[in-house]
Amino acid sequence: MAFSSGNDSGGPMAEINVTPLVDVMLVLLIIFMITAPLMSHKVKVELPEADVANLEQLAPEVPPITLAVTQDGKLFWNDEPITASLLESRLSVEAQKTPQPQVNVRGDKTTKYRVIKDVVQVAQQQGMRKVGFVAIKDRSN
Repeated sequence: MAFSSGNDSGGPMAEINVTPLVDVMLVLLIIFMITAPLMSHKVKVELPEADVANLEQLAPEVPPITLAVTQDGKLFWNDEPITASLLESRLSVEAQKTPQPQVNVRGDKTTKYRVIKDVVQVAQQQGMRKVGFVAIKDRSN
């Protein structure tokens, strides 16, 4: 759809009509000028203050439990050998303590993930909430 430029050549008009574009831009400018002060309105909130000086006294430091799993499925509780049934009972006892200790699971490089997954599931079934993995940082430069 082309409009004639007013001359009698009958060709399409090559100029863009910028009047509607300027009208839209002015309307947008007015809208932004009105809404900009509203966006800088801040709500004052009185936040509670924490007493970090007594934080260490409230929550005593609990040493983490380290569970090592070898490739052949042997379990070690803080580097002491343990059986699977004894692991369940000790984890259930540790889960009742307040604060609950963290359980760190270490596995050999060649240990199947299935074995580690079973140990993590046992820990979670006994009620341990903080179960993590131990790894060493790659030293390749």
